[in-house]
Amino acid sequence: MFPFPLNKAHRSDYTVLSIIAEQRMHTTELREDFFAKVLNDEWSEYILPLKTALTYYKCAVMELETKFNVLDSQFNLQYDRNPIETIKSRIKSVDGIIKKLKRINCDITVENMEKYLFDIAGIRVISSFENDIYLLAENLLKQDDIRLIETKDYIKHPKPNGYRSLHLIVEVPIFLADEKKWVKAEIQFRTIAMDLWASLEHKIKYKKHIAEDKLHTVQSALFECAQICACLDKKMEAVKNTAQAAD
Repeated sequence: MFPFPLNKAHRSDYTVLSIIAEQRMHTTELREDFFAKVLNDEWSEYILPLKTALTYYKCAVMELETKFNVLDSQFNLQYDRNPIETIKSRIKSVDGIIKKLKRINCDITVENMEKYLFDIAGIRVISSFENDIYLLAENLLKQDDIRLIETKDYIKHPKPNGYRSLHLIVEVPIFLADEKKWVKAEIQFRTIAMDLWASLEHKIKYKKHIAEDKLHTVQSALFECAQICACLDKKMEAVKNTAQAAD
């Protein structure tokens, strides 16, 4: 229940604090600042090192955003079009990191965070067309300061629920005052249609208890919508190719 070991005297306090933070602090940053002010030294020893380490992940996100913006500008100059519609980024919260480490039965340390969690820093690149996804991924991985850790291609091999996206786990270097540090990050590539489906699917299902008799209907409908989005991507790609051939 608790993200790290608490003695009995602290448990009820932590529960109350959690409720207050959820109700009154509307952003992750506000909740973490709230906890940092009210938690005692015993609890802070878990949180403060993680918050310090998150600075490196924020730097990794900035590095990747710059790389994608440069690629987008280059393609605009060479081909008079932008393959990137939107770039979104996020950093996992300290609370989320603690919960995930506990879920995989790991001690709450910076070392375990860096070793076992690959999605602390996240970039989502939204493209117009499916081919743009592979073009961007290929050009990113050609860069000699990007290390590929893992690829999961849910476009060629969609998840059972219909989810489609290309996921890359990479390492990117960040340059500090006195050292170079390699930091892991997750990159998700989606088309506009893929992102539309994933965003709405999340809103429909997230933290909702769907009655057992309705669950199959909801899942089937969402899968059907995913198939429609996949067909839309293929159709729009074909239309684009036809238009380009006519130039």
